Amino acid sequence: MKKKIAFFDTKPYDKEFFDKVNREYKFEIDYFNNRLNRHTAGLSTGFDVICAFVNDDIDRNTVEVLKKNGIKLIAMRCSGYNNVDLKAVYGNIHVVRVPAYSPYAVADPARGRR
Repeated sequence: MKKKIAFFDTKPYDKEFFDKVNREYKFEIDYFNNRLNRHTAGLSTGFDVICAFVNDDIDRNTVEVLKKNGIKLIAMRCSGYNNVDLKAVYGNIHVVRVPAYSPYAVADPARGRR
């Protein structure tokens, strides 16, 4: 059975690069422009994983909806997770994050590369 992933706060470059990589893995991905919060968490119905970003609000209320919807994993597209209520997810939903950014990726915009 294919894993279904809901991406929140999606930018065009997210879709471009994740679709490219996903050709190999063949996950079912739906992209939402909305930021994840307690009002949009209902969009996670039918998904296994949500992929969130720095401006998403994964507070206790959001986590309750995610748990009710059967979300098993929150994958952060950033190194921080200060926007995730870790007490609320503990024992219910796993959280993973980017361990570090490439120093080249961070420096490229400063050099005029994109």
